[in-house]
Amino acid sequence: MSSLYEKIGGEAAVDAAVEKFYQKVIADERIKHFFENVDLKKLSEHQKRFLTAAFGGPNEYSGRAMNAAHKRLVEEKGLNDQHFDAVLENLGATLKELQVPDELIAEAATIAESTRNDVLNKTT
Repeated sequence: MSSLYEKIGGEAAVDAAVEKFYQKVIADERIKHFFENVDLKKLSEHQKRFLTAAFGGPNEYSGRAMNAAHKRLVEEKGLNDQHFDAVLENLGATLKELQVPDELIAEAATIAESTRNDVLNKTT
């Protein structure tokens, strides 16, 4: 069975999605402040490795755990469920724009949703 990574088109598709995704995120009034003074090129490369691994592609992700990576944003900038929802919305819109089929967008959303508690530093 093919992974989501393979179904959406592999590395080229993830690269295109991440580039479009960050264009949307930095234009989104609800969440753009989280990305001020952030090296978006570095973040994009990091995100590409993360999504590749999360979507079942080659695992070259060596970043911090989700809770550690987002802890400061939760504590100092108030990152919350509404912001997480905005990120999911932008991810879905990006995949739609890239003509990813709805069932694969739903699969990507399920994977992204599975990180909510870690990203928001919630205990389960």
